[in-house]
Amino acid sequence: MAHAPAALARNLAHAYARVMTALSVNVNKIAVLRNSRGGDEPDVGHAARTCIAAGCRGIPVHPRTDQRHIRPDDVRLLAALCSGGIEFNIEGNGFAPAREGYPGLLALVRETRPAQCTLVPDGDAQITSDHGFDLRADAARLRPLIAELKSCGARVSLFMDAGTADIARAAELGADRVELYTGPYAAAFKRGDYTRELDACAASADAAHAAGLGVNAGHDLDQANLPALKAALPRLAEVSIGHALIGEALYAGLGPTVRAYLKILGA
Repeated sequence: MAHAPAALARNLAHAYARVMTALSVNVNKIAVLRNSRGGDEPDVGHAARTCIAAGCRGIPVHPRTDQRHIRPDDVRLLAALCSGGIEFNIEGNGFAPAREGYPGLLALVRETRPAQCTLVPDGDAQITSDHGFDLRADAARLRPLIAELKSCGARVSLFMDAGTADIARAAELGADRVELYTGPYAAAFKRGDYTRELDACAASADAAHAAGLGVNAGHDLDQANLPALKAALPRLAEVSIGHALIGEALYAGLGPTVRAYLKILGA
């Protein structure tokens, strides 16, 4: 009973600090389907406009050096499409070298001026992002890159593992936000034993807020596991969802699926 007042105070503080969580819809999978056949269908721009019309607040894309899905021309198209309060977010590895047809992440940011740039430590061998930054190893090279991205007008977010002790260092490097990697939480949710992973997300979010950082979340989030995450992270600024949402939209339609996610987020 001695701890009840402190717990109550924390819950009340969270309640008063609750924010509207923005839904950002990643359209990489639309590009995967298009690229598998060639040509222009399905149309990435049309898909993004449909998501925006349904109420999403952001369009993130993750161009890769091998151009397996989103290509530089898509980045330019979507940057021009996002306006009037719609956030454009370019994700990727800022250290990956330019290749033929791919100018590099920093060059794309300089050209298209996204509202946000999310740095992710991915490589060509990864099917998808599967871990966050190790800030003890990567701090020295991240600091100037973050400064350069911010000079282009972008808010900078670092992709981080939930439960790491280094969350606060992101602020020291100049980042504005962290995006919590929610893959382990989603896998644990599917197994039915997710309390530990959810607690790690909540603890990391608290550490980020204490350091003055905003908190985003993304990876393997869906309509089943999102409600518990949202309840545990009441100040969650943004969720970035692509794979599950596009998969669910095959059955329910893109607009209705976006609206179902917005209902979960209370938007």
